[in-house]
Amino acid sequence: MKNIPVILLGCGGVGTQLLQHIVSCRTLHANKGVHLRVVGVSDSKSFLVARDALSMEFNDTFLTDICRIKSDGLSLQTCIESGKCEAFPYPESMRKLTEIAARLAFALVDCSASSETIGVINQAVNLGCCAVLANKKPLTCSMEEFDKLFLHPRRIRHESTVGAGLPVIASLNRILSSGDTIYRIIGSLSGTLGYVMSEVEDGKPFSEVVKAAKGLGYTEPDPRDDLSGMDVARKGLILARLLGHRMDMSSIKIESLYPEKMGPTAMPLEDFLTNGLPLLDNDIKERIKKASSNGNVLRYVCVIENSRCNVGIQELPKESALGRLRGSDNVVEIYSRCYKEQPLVIQGAGAGNDTTAAGVLADILDLQDLFP
Repeated sequence: MKNIPVILLGCGGVGTQLLQHIVSCRTLHANKGVHLRVVGVSDSKSFLVARDALSMEFNDTFLTDICRIKSDGLSLQTCIESGKCEAFPYPESMRKLTEIAARLAFALVDCSASSETIGVINQAVNLGCCAVLANKKPLTCSMEEFDKLFLHPRRIRHESTVGAGLPVIASLNRILSSGDTIYRIIGSLSGTLGYVMSEVEDGKPFSEVVKAAKGLGYTEPDPRDDLSGMDVARKGLILARLLGHRMDMSSIKIESLYPEKMGPTAMPLEDFLTNGLPLLDNDIKERIKKASSNGNVLRYVCVIENSRCNVGIQELPKESALGRLRGSDNVVEIYSRCYKEQPLVIQGAGAGNDTTAAGVLADILDLQDLFP
């Protein structure tokens, strides 16, 4: 049996779903000769680690308890009394994690939303550990930090940073490894904005569609986090860097779907939902009308082409893969030498804790050959 020690950073929706997947897949993994040995879990306040990470692990009952506690909105500190682990406050946890990395090769899984994990990820990878990322921020930091992280590319997996469980990055890597040249990528990389743009086609006011998306749980608590386009831009930056483009976020042209005067620092959320959003209806309506007269539809997309990355609304043919998009799926079209006339199209659910966690779990298992 191949044992893969796992330390999880971030115990929110994706992190807890990952732990549940690990527990529920024990028999499946055993049949494949693999055992995932969870030895540490952290949230924003504390880090729990097995008393002897070299030989011990958290059993499935304890992992299930962690999931229950986190789903109740409680801190991991609630688990400390069980006596099954050591606990360290957040400021000390990164030092402790590095100490473990010096003695034990493990898979460090980042399911947080923090920009502060890049340092410890780099240290762990340099010490021989592997890293699996659902967190986009370590991959969208400066090029200098990005280069440091990819000094050991075989130890890094990050499929779930773009498209959740969809094989976008794996497909890109396969194409590039074959010597094929990718010259254009265009994709709807936000389930929220995919849903919004396909719904307004039916004549529904933009403001009403955004509120409906929020009610369905498609958006962040503040929909402006989605409407700003920053999440799509982060995904676009990751893909552009994979293609070899040395760029930072400042190089990306991003179209926000609301003006700066309606931003979070300028307008309270309730004011934005009640008074700000309706003011945006007419502009979107006119753009839809113009696109329709050209036989096109509007989609909020990321376009990577000619060393440039742009994010925003574009007119696209109705019969293209992106033009046919309905609902919250992600769709990516990849154009290359081999896929010149008809692009490689990847489509499916591109968000959700379950889907994202499944992608993370697949990435962890993909590293098994690097463990004894």
